[in-house]
Amino acid sequence: LIAALQADGVTVIALTPSPDAVDLRTTEAPERVALLVGNEGNGLTEAALAAADLHAAIPMAKGVDSLNVATAAAVALALLS
Repeated sequence: LIAALQADGVTVIALTPSPDAVDLRTTEAPERVALLVGNEGNGLTEAALAAADLHAAIPMAKGVDSLNVATAAAVALALLS
């Protein structure tokens, strides 16, 4: 599915708390985007992360290491709109 989206010109962004991920606030929203969000326990699979065009993180306050998946998706979509 990810490869088909990319072949159709969709940029696939994976949300991850990885220190290597770019700050989503500084990411220019592509015209067509698919957002990958993982489950609250394990996050995204290695395969999903490897397939994504970009790894992005939502900056959080000190002491907060994650958001629930619905909140993370809502924040990411708002930042990309």
